[in-house]
Amino acid sequence: MTTPTALSRTLGLRSLVLLGLAYMTPIIVLGIFGIVAEVTAGASASAYLVALVAMIFTASSYGRLAAAFPVSGSAYTYVRKTIDSRAGFLVGWAVLLDYLFLPMVIWLIGASYLNAQFPSVPNWAWIAGFIAITTVLNIIGIKVADRTNFVLMVFQSLVLVFFVVFAVVFVASANGVGGLVSAGPFVGIESSFGHITAGAAIAAYCFLGFDAVTTFTEETIDPRKTVPKAIMLVAALGGGIFVVVSYITQLVHPGGTFENSGAAAFDIAGQIGGALFSSIFLAGLVVAQFTSGLAAQASASRLLFAMGRDGVLPRRLFGAVNARFRTPVFGLVVIGVVGVAAMFLDVATSTSFINFGAFTAFTLVNVSVIAHYLRERTAGRSLNSFVYVVMPAIGAIVCTYLLVQLDSNALTLGFAWLSIGVIVLIALTKFFTRPVPEFATEELV
Repeated sequence: MTTPTALSRTLGLRSLVLLGLAYMTPIIVLGIFGIVAEVTAGASASAYLVALVAMIFTASSYGRLAAAFPVSGSAYTYVRKTIDSRAGFLVGWAVLLDYLFLPMVIWLIGASYLNAQFPSVPNWAWIAGFIAITTVLNIIGIKVADRTNFVLMVFQSLVLVFFVVFAVVFVASANGVGGLVSAGPFVGIESSFGHITAGAAIAAYCFLGFDAVTTFTEETIDPRKTVPKAIMLVAALGGGIFVVVSYITQLVHPGGTFENSGAAAFDIAGQIGGALFSSIFLAGLVVAQFTSGLAAQASASRLLFAMGRDGVLPRRLFGAVNARFRTPVFGLVVIGVVGVAAMFLDVATSTSFINFGAFTAFTLVNVSVIAHYLRERTAGRSLNSFVYVVMPAIGAIVCTYLLVQLDSNALTLGFAWLSIGVIVLIALTKFFTRPVPEFATEELV
């Protein structure tokens, strides 16, 4: 039976922050270190610093809107509430690229790591295992997923800490304690502003996750206060980790030249900790992919739930939660089915789907804060113009810049997907003669 349309409030600040960090997967900074270092010519720390500044502005915007509209749906809900229901639908449609396909990419990367270590086991078997275990945990309930997430986050965090410790010891042994203080990771070798901003566009992908916190609003205790705090903490903590880890790793391997940039962190792990630590590092990466997939699937199902409850997706299927587990089972299963496509794709192809939706959502959420400010001012309520106008304007400009920095394949696929969304919107509204369906969320606030 799947008739209820209300989620259960069980999450506090700690749980939200851990879910956001799990979605973000801090250890991913090492997974793509070689790529960012190569693009920036060895100035990876600067790339992450620029990305952190950009994401802080956007995180602030998400926090403001989460406090004003404490319901599920994230960017989809915020845009339709502040700008226009049709624009909200298109943003929700665009961000589905991020939410629907990110779990697939996460499972694909995890399977690739395991297949490299155990080549006798086919890739599809690892993918199927990831999908089955993650889906079952998420169906049983967010509380069970939360407990599992906590244990696995501790493990991957320990692997990350040991990596940094081994790297510090390695650098200090080779160059003395003074070698730990260097401008190299920030200026690189013949790097430039163009190199750094191009690297920041890639590095910003690591921050995907702070926004996912907002999709758990209806399962959060005191969401008006808790969700904004969690968003800023996830962005700041994740960004701080990325800057520090990239800085230390860049000290171990200055410059941006690698035999295989995609596997650079594996080589560095062996260099600083030997073969045993390389194996532990691999385990940490696989665990990170599992925790990230757990959070990403749960978050994506909440977006589908919000859109289903509004009626822009079939309400009976997507807009209901299971009577026993109080989770959006149909959405979770759909995301698992989408994940099966990972068996037929490679990482490069699948990741091209994600970034268009993410940066489109980030840009429009910043614009939504300004629209909210104007509406409140018209209604006679005063808001801080710096926080509600200046900061989101900067965030919108930066996110638009990052959007246009995407490669041509990502832009082509993104606009093609958005075109399909326009066709769906036309069908829903009978050529814009009817309003976009909407669920009355005021009762949930």
